[in-house]
Amino acid sequence: MKDPIPRRGLAKRFWEKKSMAEMSQQEWEALCDGCGKCCLNKLEDEDTGEIDLTRIACRLLDDSTCRCSQYPIRHQFVPECIVLKPDNIQDHLYWMPQTCAYRLIYEGRELYDWHPLISGRAESVHHAGVSVRGMTVPEFEVPEEEWDDYLIEEPT
Repeated sequence: MKDPIPRRGLAKRFWEKKSMAEMSQQEWEALCDGCGKCCLNKLEDEDTGEIDLTRIACRLLDDSTCRCSQYPIRHQFVPECIVLKPDNIQDHLYWMPQTCAYRLIYEGRELYDWHPLISGRAESVHHAGVSVRGMTVPEFEVPEEEWDDYLIEEPT
């Protein structure tokens, strides 16, 4: 059975017709492809500023869905979780995944064919192999001083 077309009721290709600041909250949220990469803990090289991904996921990431298990109230559990908005996106580009729709649109690039807004299927991000489904380790299982043993390349 095909998975349902995500985000019904949105104008077709709305992201090409509106600026990020003009998008409704529903449109803004629909840009998320559900890959889960933004919920991976990252390490920043103090000398170069380079960001490396780890397999170590935020305690709220559901590894099977690649979605936050407590999204509406996540700040109660993870106060430092970033709320990405049109007016702060440029401050966060340095750590955002290369395939992230927010990043792509901000940079004036096209969404990938596997993005649910293009494919019409929420599972397409997982079938394309660009999500972190099944590869994460919960952050409480690994001491922070061992995180560099869990570095990965971004699934693209």
